[in-house]
Amino acid sequence: MNLTQLFLDELDREAARTRRALENVPTGRDDWKPHPKSMPLARLAGLVASMPSWVTLIIEQDELDLTPPPGRGQYQPPATDQLVETLDKHVAKARESLSNTNDGFLLTTNWRLRAGGQIVMDAARHIVLRDTINHLAHHRGQLTVYLRLNDRTVPSIYGPSADDQRFA
Repeated sequence: MNLTQLFLDELDREAARTRRALENVPTGRDDWKPHPKSMPLARLAGLVASMPSWVTLIIEQDELDLTPPPGRGQYQPPATDQLVETLDKHVAKARESLSNTNDGFLLTTNWRLRAGGQIVMDAARHIVLRDTINHLAHHRGQLTVYLRLNDRTVPSIYGPSADDQRFA
């Protein structure tokens, strides 16, 4: 099995787990957050739903500037009722991008992240993809805490939860 196939398989597994969490995000609580320093619920849920788009970006672009010129590249989270659809759309495009690349490209070409005109990360694409999947799992974990604090079902992710006893 090649590296690209491993990423495809992992994307599929993580997408199903992420979908279960997003299906439980409450409506009407967009600005809710557990702490003043925390991200609001709608922004966090939208980030989780949109993160698979980063796979496409990492494969099809050479870099991302986190501080683009004013009026360009400003992130707008999807509406709560569009979270699952957003996830599905980005996963499909990520699968397409992964299917159209190869291990050599992922192993031998770098991707850059810029902020304030400075390069803050420059790493091989396979490393950035791995970090992205880990980052998705991190924010999905945050989202499950938000779900619990809003009396919503916390789905099984890597094993049973208090609400969902299956080993998914």
